[in-house]
Amino acid sequence: MVLLTFNVVNIEAETKTGLHISNEERLQITVDNTKAILRILDIHDVKATFFIEVSLTDRLQNLIKAISSQGHEIAFYHKNSTLQEIEEAKKSIQESLGKQIRGIRRKDHELSLESLKMMEFNYISDIDHANILFPFKRLKRDTEIHEENGLSMVPESISPYSQLPYNDFVFQMFPMKYYRNMVFETLKNDEFVLIYLGTWQFTDFNKHRFKIPFYRKLNSGKKIEDKLGDLLSWINEKEMATSRMKDYIF
Repeated sequence: MVLLTFNVVNIEAETKTGLHISNEERLQITVDNTKAILRILDIHDVKATFFIEVSLTDRLQNLIKAISSQGHEIAFYHKNSTLQEIEEAKKSIQESLGKQIRGIRRKDHELSLESLKMMEFNYISDIDHANILFPFKRLKRDTEIHEENGLSMVPESISPYSQLPYNDFVFQMFPMKYYRNMVFETLKNDEFVLIYLGTWQFTDFNKHRFKIPFYRKLNSGKKIEDKLGDLLSWINEKEMATSRMKDYIF
């Protein structure tokens, strides 16, 4: 099973000297990038899970409704939010959609599992911090879903082919032929492969002049749109099953 997921977050990078991009403009970039992803998923008839950064939920109501109406799962991405902010956002989005928010993604483990369980989350997707060296850091850890405090804990997938994780940087930097081999070999050994990308990767950095490292620009924008389309075409060609997180876990 291929679990395709996206982190919907604003770009926080500074702009180049003499330029200014307002918070509203940053938000619009995120919206436009997410809509580009939705178009690609619709073309290939693939459903995914979108992890919306908690602090953005109140300003992305229309986008969240659009994502949900196309059959994708809405979940939360925890960055710097408090438990109270998470709870309030969860209630608001659930009332707006008429659907339960079942999942939350985090990089750090400071959130109380007991508190998340009381908010009626069902699963936690843990991911690591990724930087330019991270894709080349070989990892060995448990990749099976397990339960803690009544919550399903979903770890990052790791390729047995290369011992690399399926994070946003690996997808952006590695040739598609190599990436396909990773996916193929992983599904020979594991029941699922969890892939995640960030909406920031779909930004046209020639148009939006952010001050970012060169490796964040490589294969970004239209190139990563094409790369995602190529991956989904291959998945459909090989008749690989895909699923939203909540459907696979439950």
